[in-house]
Amino acid sequence: MERKVNKMDVNQHYRPGEIVYIIVRNPHAQSVANVQQAAVVQNPENPYQLALFLHETYYPLSEEFAIYKTENEAEAAYQEAFGTSEVEDFYG
Repeated sequence: MERKVNKMDVNQHYRPGEIVYIIVRNPHAQSVANVQQAAVVQNPENPYQLALFLHETYYPLSEEFAIYKTENEAEAAYQEAFGTSEVEDFYG
């Protein structure tokens, strides 16, 4: 189930060290997206705010992220939004 967060309640729902899943779009090809694991951490630029740590970068939590507690929830949301990839059945 999708859980969108906003800055007001993010500190109430997540804790530093928690692992979550988000759907990330490729910035160079908007039709390409995948599920990525991210860590919830204390924002190094604002100690009163949490951030997602993904690919060696901190992203302050905001309503822009659809955050999922489990990989299965994120995969289901991905399938609903993007369908299955035709490439999945291609093995070489």
